[in-house]
Amino acid sequence: QVQLVESGGGLVQAGGSLRLSCAASGRTFSSYAMGWSRQAPGKEREFVAAISWRGGRTYYADSVKGRFTISRDNAKNTVYLEMNSLKPEDTAVYYCAADPLYGTTWSQYNYWGQGTQVTVSS
Repeated sequence: QVQLVESGGGLVQAGGSLRLSCAASGRTFSSYAMGWSRQAPGKEREFVAAISWRGGRTYYADSVKGRFTISRDNAKNTVYLEMNSLKPEDTAVYYCAADPLYGTTWSQYNYWGQGTQVTVSS
């Protein structure tokens, strides 16, 4: 089992950048694929990025492709989401996710953090 804690959210102006971090507990972090999902009020959850166990495979939703970058540091048990050129429509609670199997939809992930709020002002 793995526990996840997100950090790095906040308020930023449109066009700005933020880097989210997700720290995982346990000594088997490298055995988990990791992902980021987001949910805005009144909208469905959207899976935005995923990375495989050693970072060889990544996935991005079309809505963030070219602007967001997912990465991981297995030595630090941490996954990151670098977000650039932020838009007001990126405003949401961002959740970190983990699962032994790599997937590109949020329903494939069984472990979740509590979330961190990202607000992009216009």
